[in-house]
Amino acid sequence: MSEAGEASPHLDRREQRQAAAAAPMGPLVIHEIVRAQGEEELERSFGGLAWSGFAAGASIGFSFVVQATLQGALPDTPWSRLVSGFGYCIGFLIVILGRQQLFTETTLTAVIPALTRRNVSTLLQTLRVWAIVLIANIAATWMFAALAAWFDVFPAATVTAMNMLSAHTMEHSFWHTVLTAGSAGWLIGLMVWLLPGAGPSRPLIIILLTYVVAVCQFPHVIAGSVEAAFGVLSGHATFAGYLLGFLVPTLLGNSVGGTILAALFNHAPVAGELADELKSENK
Repeated sequence: MSEAGEASPHLDRREQRQAAAAAPMGPLVIHEIVRAQGEEELERSFGGLAWSGFAAGASIGFSFVVQATLQGALPDTPWSRLVSGFGYCIGFLIVILGRQQLFTETTLTAVIPALTRRNVSTLLQTLRVWAIVLIANIAATWMFAALAAWFDVFPAATVTAMNMLSAHTMEHSFWHTVLTAGSAGWLIGLMVWLLPGAGPSRPLIIILLTYVVAVCQFPHVIAGSVEAAFGVLSGHATFAGYLLGFLVPTLLGNSVGGTILAALFNHAPVAGELADELKSENK
């Protein structure tokens, strides 16, 4: 790669800089960008994490609203969700581009420092971040769902679509939800890994991957919490159904998909290089 970049003997300095700038990021560079983001999260105060997590939980509610609005305006046909699925992307665009703390993002970035250092202190810091962000996210989704369910804010067609989306979040078996939620966690985790090298294409990457989550109907623990909480607060579902039919299996699937699969599979290829660097630093 160096012959095609800044070390090429066939290019002058200006051309070497141009070649180096055009070269794609290597896996170790991406890993270190994500790890640095994780280190920032581990160092944030309780208040910083909680408020950012609450903002993310509220912002993700717009995925529910826009998707339901589009679905309510479309005819009842099999292809309608292919269009309404684009509405699902809106909340993720707000959260990710606004650098708000979303649980499925945090499970990946915060775990990379733990995988790199592998000590109890870093693991406890990671668990602290997960707990604060998850609780703040979920609390905000219930607030957003209450506003949608208890106040006459949206037209009848949108409310009907909201009820349909809500029912879908809790209609499958426990293990079906775990498995499909694992796919959502994996896609969101891979999205985090793709974003550092995406540049101006960041919004497109977010839209494409979250659109796949939407049209494949993979459950997401925070975006889906708005839908499931709406069902409970509007009287169409029970809190037990929310917990056992949605929250627990989706949280399990998202965490496994995002943390174990995406984080380990992207950390493992560079683990040897990182270990060699640490050894050289200690000499």
